[in-house]
Amino acid sequence: MTRALPDVRLRVPTDEDAFVWHRIFADPEVMRFHSGRAAELSVYEELTARQRRHDAEYGFCLWTMLDESGEVIGFTGAQPWPGEWGPQGEIEIGWRLARAHWGKGYVTAAALTTLERVRAAGVPRVVAMVRPENERSIAVTRRLGMELAEILIHPGLGDPAHCYRLDL
Repeated sequence: MTRALPDVRLRVPTDEDAFVWHRIFADPEVMRFHSGRAAELSVYEELTARQRRHDAEYGFCLWTMLDESGEVIGFTGAQPWPGEWGPQGEIEIGWRLARAHWGKGYVTAAALTTLERVRAAGVPRVVAMVRPENERSIAVTRRLGMELAEILIHPGLGDPAHCYRLDL
């Protein structure tokens, strides 16, 4: 028996979301595969501003994720791959979620909505870059129907990074 996914809402990030993201991502477990700690608040302020520009320009971004009560619980969405290595020129789908909400289906539900939105925006395929030890995110890529396309080496870390792809 498959359980129902929770109701989740996605919206374009606001200025205030930078503060909430900074607080949520201060949890070392949440950031385990993303440097281990939250970035400075200014990084999240710039990130939320950039996502508003992406939404205006592309019709998609890393949206703020809200649970059934309207609480900000993280982000899920898509953006052009930001790195100078890896799948340059591709659209990356990604997510980050407050630990209290792990294992409840929020990321899967939000990622499925993201796929619908990027498909409607005319994106032909998406990628997801995942560290090979990040079993939770790998499970999400599988639930989305993504397949491992290539293994890259992160230039700053020297560690492998898995690139999953999905044709839309």
